[in-house]
Amino acid sequence: MAEVIDVNKGKTGKIVGGIIAAAVAAVVLFSAFTTVQAGHSGVVLTFGKVSEQVLGEGLHIKIPFIQEIVQIDNRVLKAEVDCSSASKDLQTVSSTIALNYRVRNEASASIYKDVGPSYESIIIDPAIQECVKAITAKYTAEQLITERQTISDQMKAQLAEKINSYGLEIEIFNIISFEFTAEYNAAIEAKQTAQQNALKAEQDLQRIKVEAEQAIAQAEAEAEAYRLKSEQITPQMIAMEYIDKWDGKLPAVAGGESSSMLIDISEIIGQMENGGNATKQTAPVYNPPVVQQPAETAEETEE
Repeated sequence: MAEVIDVNKGKTGKIVGGIIAAAVAAVVLFSAFTTVQAGHSGVVLTFGKVSEQVLGEGLHIKIPFIQEIVQIDNRVLKAEVDCSSASKDLQTVSSTIALNYRVRNEASASIYKDVGPSYESIIIDPAIQECVKAITAKYTAEQLITERQTISDQMKAQLAEKINSYGLEIEIFNIISFEFTAEYNAAIEAKQTAQQNALKAEQDLQRIKVEAEQAIAQAEAEAEAYRLKSEQITPQMIAMEYIDKWDGKLPAVAGGESSSMLIDISEIIGQMENGGNATKQTAPVYNPPVVQQPAETAEETEE
């Protein structure tokens, strides 16, 4: 009976040992594989030492318990930095810069080795601060507003020189805002108001000048029209006007035989027929008759 028990114990120990060995082998086998996520690259560490080899996306084999894979994000990342600087005319400028950047795949191992995973706070943020201060100091506050695109391009170029050597690549550089002190904003508003008023006054003066020129031109045109009309007036036209308005009745004049019409119609008609060259005759003058006063009575004489 004792021998049977010992045999059973031996078999059970072998089974347990086999299970443990299989589990260990499964763990070792499983740890020998690693997966690099999409948009990332794998930096290989062998006993903590960074290897120059960089793994791409997908499944890879590594030495279990000896090698470790650190994944570096190579997708486009965003950094937003608030900056304070001074312009050329010593105005305080508060700005917000937004930067879209990425880590180049081939530089993942070097940036992890030389900088570490906190490369944004170690490299990018200070570089943005320095570039903003250096560029804004070259321009006045007014130029920072009117030449914003030029200033943005210069900041981007200077920032690229600082971070490209680390394997960081700029995708998009944006100046979110330029803000100035309340006193400067009030001065800018007053200046704009003055310029608008000056422009309005100039436009009003130009309008008045144009209206005056138009009035002069209109007066000259009317004077010229009157002159042309006066040149076209002839004796024939006057006669025709008189005849058109005559009602056909001769004027009734009380008087003696010497009385006659003041205007000789035949003379007017003759002038019309002869082109206005007929000799003008003097119209007879109307002499009113002399009225005899009655003789004084004898009675009045005696008195």
